[in-house]
Order: sequence, then structure tokens, then C-alpha cells
Amino acid sequence: MEKLMKPAEYAKELGISRQAVYAKIKRGILSAKSVEGKLYIVVDNTIQNETSKPTPSEAKQSMATSTSISSSEQSSQREEKDYKALLQAKDETISVLKSTVKDLKKSNKQISTTLKGEIDLLKEAFHEMRTLYVHQLEQRKPKETIEVLTDTDTVEIEEEKWISFKKFFKLESIAKEKKQEELKKRFKKAYKKGDERLMKIKGQLKLNANKTYEDILN
Repeated sequence: MEKLMKPAEYAKELGISRQAVYAKIKRGILSAKSVEGKLYIVVDNTIQNETSKPTPSEAKQSMATSTSISSSEQSSQREEKDYKALLQAKDETISVLKSTVKDLKKSNKQISTTLKGEIDLLKEAFHEMRTLYVHQLEQRKPKETIEVLTDTDTVEIEEEKWISFKKFFKLESIAKEKKQEELKKRFKKAYKKGDERLMKIKGQLKLNANKTYEDILN
């Protein structure tokens, strides 16, 4: 005759939890039947499946092993979940970096275009300023005047004769070197004041032989 036991009793006898008993029933390790709506374990069939009844220490060791395996599985699942989350975060980071690089390239292109436009404007402004400056210089440049000389002016110019100090002193019979040096200083001073009787020709001061110099000689 088969013996029926409640799951709680069977669990207590084996020293395991009721959840473990239900798990065995679900996996087909234990035979069970429903009587008047209540679940019972068929002990005779259980004996055929299990060679011996585990001792409390073996049951505890089995529970510890089951718990260890369960913890290992949970740890593995947790690591797998963390790994997936890390991969997802990495993908998101890569996506953000790609978008940032794309924006930077676009910004650099816009900056380069702007700078090129500003450089072109500066070149145009410089060219306009240079053209205006040259134009102003041309306007300020004195125009060449053509002097029309009359016959009288030509005669006067031809009659003017520019001589050196040496020849002038010879004409005036001034032989003393000290006197010559003093007169040279007077002539140079007069030239600086704008005396038209004196003129520099090829870097040398000349005197107009057609003029008198009584005011300087005395």
C-alpha cells in the first residue's frame, strides 16, 4: 500500500525546504497526487527514485550546494546584466562622441568659411585703401610747369655768369687768405638768408659775376 505524505512533512523528514520539495515534484523527481484538493507525495515511488534517504547533514550540504549554485547563477546573471549595461553605455558613449566629432567638423568648416570671407574682405579693403592713397599722392604731386621764356629773359640768363670764389677774389684783387676766409663766411651766411646773387652749382657755391657785392665786401 502506498504511503502519502504532505510536502511539509516530507520536507521536514528529509531536512529540506518545502520549495525544494515542490521543485522536485515539478522536475519529476518526486511523485505526487491530489487528494480532495490537497497535494500529497507518494512515498513508495519516491523510494524507487532515490536509493537512500539522505541524512540531515547530507541534506544540509545539499542545500548549501544548491544555495551556492543558486548564488553562483545569480552572480553570473548579475555580471551578464552588468556587462550588457556596460556595452549599452559604451555604445551610447560612442554615439555621443561621433555626434560631437560631426558637430566639431561642421563648426570648423563654418569657421574656415567665415575666416576666408573675412580675409577676402580685408584684401579688398586694403586694395581700395592703397588705390585711394596712390590717387591722393598723385593729386598732391606738384604739376610740372613749363616756363615760357621771353627773349629778354633769355638774354638776361645768357648774360649771367656764375664764377667761383677763387675767380671772384682774383677779379677783386683780394689776395690775403685771411681776408678770403672771412669773406667766404659772409657769402655763405648771405646764401643761407636767401641771397639770390649766390647759387650752389654741383655742390659748390658760385657768385653771379653780373652783380655787385659792396655790402658784403665792406
